[in-house]
Amino acid sequence: MHALRDLFTSDAGLMSMAVIAFMLGMGGFFIRYTLKHVREDEAADRRKR
Repeated sequence: MHALRDLFTSDAGLMSMAVIAFMLGMGGFFIRYTLKHVREDEAADRRKR
């Protein structure tokens, strides 16, 4: 329980939570970005045939 209190109240804990949230958001962005471009490339490839 002490670890959770430190995580949400200390400066280091809050910074860790911010970094984790940022990394999850960045991962979601890259997944969405990659899937969008894969679909676009597949559509362009189908049009060339």
